[in-house]
Amino acid sequence: MRRTVESLGLVLLCSLSMSSGTLAKDHGVSGETFPIIEPDLMATIEARLQKLQATGGIDRMNAEFARRAEARVRRPKPVDGITPAVQMREWAYDPTIVIEHDVSDQKGNLIARRGQTVNPLDFVTMHQALVFIDGDDKAQMAWATERYSDLKAKIILVSGSPIEEMTARKRRFYFDQEGRLTGKFGIQHTPAVAVQQGNIVKLTEIKLKGNS
Repeated sequence: MRRTVESLGLVLLCSLSMSSGTLAKDHGVSGETFPIIEPDLMATIEARLQKLQATGGIDRMNAEFARRAEARVRRPKPVDGITPAVQMREWAYDPTIVIEHDVSDQKGNLIARRGQTVNPLDFVTMHQALVFIDGDDKAQMAWATERYSDLKAKIILVSGSPIEEMTARKRRFYFDQEGRLTGKFGIQHTPAVAVQQGNIVKLTEIKLKGNS
């Protein structure tokens, strides 16, 4: 039995060898071949970083990054599309919102249901006016700072440097980052003042003398 199995295996092996020799063909050389090279990306990055470190490049990059960051803080990007007011304009802003999802407190008690309308001014009060001005306009800066104290209003710049103004005038100033407030209120011109009247916000764009 063992010899029969060995004989069968030998016959199969010979058959495979003959088949392989029959099917394999030499098609010649179709083109020049090159070795496949896969560079180590991390090694390349590390080598470049080491070169930058040795030449002081990383320190220069860090210094430039810090300089740009400080410049953005000192003088943020001006709000686009805001111009000096050439006529007085008044309107009302209703801050009422529609609840999109049920809101519960930490104990699971339902505070507001989905679809319910809520006006934040029913729960909080704007104790200070919001005064929007162009910080690069000397006339607007003088008008706002002479008319409004820190207790009476928050002066919000749409252009200029709030840090420089705080240093020079020894009072607090704010900046409308990315035009979020002016965009929400629909303010297009400065000076503009927002004050609470009941459960709405009254907004006024004010023409200063000399603006036309």
